[in-house]
Amino acid sequence: MKISFVIPIYNEEKGFLKFYNSMLLPELKKLKYDYDVILVNDGSKDKSLEIIQDLAEKDNHIKVLAFSRNFGKEVALTAGINEADGDAIMTMDADGQQPPKLIHEFIQKWEEGGEIVIGVRGKYEKHGLIAKMGSKLFYWILGVMGVKDTVPGSTDFRLIDKCVAEEYRKLTEHGRITRGLMDWMGFKKVYIDYIYGNRLAGKPSYNFSKLFHLAIDSFISLSSTPLVIFGWIGGFITVASFILGLFVIIEEFILGDPMQLKWTGTTCLSIFISFLVGLVLVSQAITALYISHIHAETQARPLYIVDKKNSRNIKK
Repeated sequence: MKISFVIPIYNEEKGFLKFYNSMLLPELKKLKYDYDVILVNDGSKDKSLEIIQDLAEKDNHIKVLAFSRNFGKEVALTAGINEADGDAIMTMDADGQQPPKLIHEFIQKWEEGGEIVIGVRGKYEKHGLIAKMGSKLFYWILGVMGVKDTVPGSTDFRLIDKCVAEEYRKLTEHGRITRGLMDWMGFKKVYIDYIYGNRLAGKPSYNFSKLFHLAIDSFISLSSTPLVIFGWIGGFITVASFILGLFVIIEEFILGDPMQLKWTGTTCLSIFISFLVGLVLVSQAITALYISHIHAETQARPLYIVDKKNSRNIKK
């Protein structure tokens, strides 16, 4: 039996060795199973690649999968899962915010029959109000859109059985959200609450812009509800406009404006045209997002490109 650990690496030179030597390695040594650690270098611009290459040369348990450029965390997780050959695969971050000491609890839940063991971020050690509220808003919107498979606070700190990994490898979409796709797949899920810690060093690679785009990808790839919502809004505006227009005709022209509203045709027309044009533009933007995803899928480009020259101990 073997456990594969998949860890994306992007500009982690300042904290990764501390994370690996003081947090992860002590827990790996306690495992009763064989293991390997797949470090996916996602086009780091610092010395992260050299650091993990050095580790791989000293320890055969470590594999380095190097990308030719930055493809993003979601793709890095997918590449690591594709490379992994363990009976179970555990994904986690390299910044120390997800505690490796819980590895044994994840494995225990897997041994008891859990096919997807998911870490749920319950509390934060020290995080800003905006980050907390943004997370809650994200999951609330997912719920409104009808995505019921994803539990609020669930993260990529998770363990999946090899049967889940085999099915996950069949998914081909480029605009992917790993946790969302795994939740969509079904299988038996088990949840573990944990305290979300602080980074050991450096700054988060996910800034507001990246998080915003990740959220948009999540909404689009996991639900078609935005299109339905704007369809209903368009229908509501049409009906409301008809009723209001009928009211104006009766009040102004049939009853002689008893309410002294003094409607003018130009005013009414300007308001309705401006509002409906804005609605059309927003609707077109939502539709364009879906079309852009369709365009990306039809290009049939590879999901990622491996730099084999800089990779270590991987499958050829």
